[in-house]
Amino acid sequence: MQGSIKFLILTSVIIFACDSLSKRYDSGLVTTGKVGEILVVCDQGVWNSEIKKYLDTNLTQFVMPYFPDVTTFELLHRKPERFDGAIKRHRNTLFLKLDANHKEGVKVKYNEVAWAKNQHVVEIIAKDYNQLLDFCKNKLASIHEFFDKNEWIRLLKSYKRIPNNKLITNLNDNFKIKLSFPKGAKIVYKKKNFFRIEMPQSSRPIEFIGSGSQDPGAIFSGVLVYQYDFVDSSQMNLTSLLQARDTMLKYNVPHESEGFYMGTQYNKFVYPEINNAKSYLKKINGKEIRGMFQFKHRSKKNGTGGAFWAFHFIHPKTKKIICVSGYVDAPSTTSWTHSLREIQAVWKSIQIL
Repeated sequence: MQGSIKFLILTSVIIFACDSLSKRYDSGLVTTGKVGEILVVCDQGVWNSEIKKYLDTNLTQFVMPYFPDVTTFELLHRKPERFDGAIKRHRNTLFLKLDANHKEGVKVKYNEVAWAKNQHVVEIIAKDYNQLLDFCKNKLASIHEFFDKNEWIRLLKSYKRIPNNKLITNLNDNFKIKLSFPKGAKIVYKKKNFFRIEMPQSSRPIEFIGSGSQDPGAIFSGVLVYQYDFVDSSQMNLTSLLQARDTMLKYNVPHESEGFYMGTQYNKFVYPEINNAKSYLKKINGKEIRGMFQFKHRSKKNGTGGAFWAFHFIHPKTKKIICVSGYVDAPSTTSWTHSLREIQAVWKSIQIL
């Protein structure tokens, strides 16, 4: 093992010494890669070592309590000598470097260089394999946080570039708030205290290996915006917020099959979770709830469902509790990561008007 480690060090020093930082710049080109991917650029020996286990553990975290499992990121690998062409513009890129001339502790560079607009690059430089291993084992939390935060911020900024003025006006009139949506989002149900907004339909086909066939992977997602009177702080705990949610959804989100309506799943394995949260501009404090929904019926077996991600806060001017709750209804064969990130970007964008 010691011999292979020394070879790794020598190889990495030669490769990265040839890759001058001066050659990297923001070219203005668009990024490549998918939402929820991190491209790891390192020597094959590093990728095949114990370091890979800690990259998986610390950078591909589960977004609870969704089922099937949803991870924040999927890791891709590229050797330095094959880091060329369009792959250089990958949206999230992580370099792992071994430099025998590096005399200090591990050095981390955030977004120092890039090859595309809105690309995010992190470089981790260590003097040897053991130093890099220790860092990946114990100190990747800040790296994950950097990529995690910028994943939804990138989407949010893209929504702001092309404002949906019709939606903005309607939300202002009814709720005195502003939200940013992707192009094509539209109101499909509207009452004084409840809006249902459809996101543009997407499809991410899944090919079944050996069969030559594909699942179309149709994804349906949207955002529910509703409000009700604020009385006291006890309304902001998990139980109270879910009770209000179930009441609102029962009368405002029916299924296409008669008698079915959207409700919350309370199975212990996917029981909703609540956390303190802030808007993107950090001017609104509230509660975020993640969980699963299901179409329910009073007398029949429950139907299909999916994931939801909601943000609740007290409007300081109207004295209403407002909820912005996104939902994703998709086949289990299709990744939910992109759609959930879109939902996150929408509720993070909220502003008081």
